[in-house]
Amino acid sequence: MNSKLLRKLPKVDELLMDERVAEASCNLLREQVVDVIRTVIETVRREIINSDEELDENCVSYDLVADKVIEAVRHSHVKSLRRVINGTGVVLHTNLGRAKLSKSAMDAVAEVADKYSTLEYDPVKGGRGSRHVHVEKIIEKITGAEAAMVVNNNAAATMICLAAMGRGKEMVISRGELVEIGGSFRIPEIMEESGAHLAEVGTTNKAKLSDYRGRINENTGAIMKVHTSNYKIIGFTEEVPLKELVKLGREENLPVIYDMGSGLMINLRDYGIEEPTVREAMADGADIILFSGDKLLGGPQGGVIIGKKKYIDMMKSHPLARILRVDKMTLSAMEATFKEYYDDENAKEKIPVLSMLTRSEEKLKTDAEKLLEMIKKEAPALDAKVEATEDVVGGGSAPATVLKGYSVSVQWNEASSQEIERRLRMDALPIIVRINHDKVLFDVRTIAEDEYRIIADRLKRITEK
Repeated sequence: MNSKLLRKLPKVDELLMDERVAEASCNLLREQVVDVIRTVIETVRREIINSDEELDENCVSYDLVADKVIEAVRHSHVKSLRRVINGTGVVLHTNLGRAKLSKSAMDAVAEVADKYSTLEYDPVKGGRGSRHVHVEKIIEKITGAEAAMVVNNNAAATMICLAAMGRGKEMVISRGELVEIGGSFRIPEIMEESGAHLAEVGTTNKAKLSDYRGRINENTGAIMKVHTSNYKIIGFTEEVPLKELVKLGREENLPVIYDMGSGLMINLRDYGIEEPTVREAMADGADIILFSGDKLLGGPQGGVIIGKKKYIDMMKSHPLARILRVDKMTLSAMEATFKEYYDDENAKEKIPVLSMLTRSEEKLKTDAEKLLEMIKKEAPALDAKVEATEDVVGGGSAPATVLKGYSVSVQWNEASSQEIERRLRMDALPIIVRINHDKVLFDVRTIAEDEYRIIADRLKRITEK
């Protein structure tokens, strides 16, 4: 019986001529619409064939299939990579794109994105130039380094640094700093792939200067220190400060490489964030410093390498430099981001990551009350109120830091918190929240003020259904 239903399925041409389908697909090419229709028909066909139950003709009715096509067409308009509203209170949310760019960085990207540019052209010489020049001078100015370069992420920075400086040589590093960066990428594995050899010292929780000194031999290429930015070991611990490793390196005529990870540029200890800064690492004398662009720096994804010119030049001339190079949009955003650091107070105001991290409790509470007022006006059926919450930096940065924040909590007797959360994230513009004690929380630290209205309107739609 079910097999007979297959002959009753609407034809592609019929659905293609349907006025409702045509209206829904007006922004699509004909070939795209045909592909969607064929996919829907094939899906219905498989459902019929695979069904163990006797089906009636309703399952192949023209209107039902047409409705499925219209829904599929509308869904095809939705981009895979698209904007979301981050209501989680996690500032550097890796799954949501990490650092938000400053307006100046976005403007810089827009300026070069759809135009020709001086990416590898020198107008003064009238010939080929280097893409490195667009960022190295500003990075050198802001950090005080002799030289700089940017590759596509900090794992890449670690890779090219070890490949250029340590191939065939031993790199001395504390066992407690053999971190997993994320996505199962681990320092020992990166070191192995680079051609450098791992020379562990100390134990998981303790490393002494004598451990480093005792491991150095004629085949040692460098001393490496990795800031454990994504975890903390507490209790019976000991690590050698960077300044002491630099002194040892000078004594042994060995370079010291410092992988900082998160790349904080300015001191945020007054805001409860105990992270070393790039400028402090420079002052301590590290020969090479590596850090991410899209974490606490507040810029685009990239691995920033700064330090002694002779080592940076080795990396620039290494074959990996072309493989790991960044494009014009990353370079323009990175240049604009570093320019914000001419003045630290300006950086705190203009760079979204720093602005969110340094916002006062009073301001956060005021913001939460403003959002609450909008929600109560648009969705009075909800039980909504302001609550104190705990926020985190995220992105593998400052793992022990808890920031006092404020959220608007929402409950509704007509739907569970899980259902509200699902409806919020399944819309064309997903709103990502967290649930705590069966309440949906909108954490205002990570929500822009112009997004309050969107949230209130969305909750209105949910409660009116």
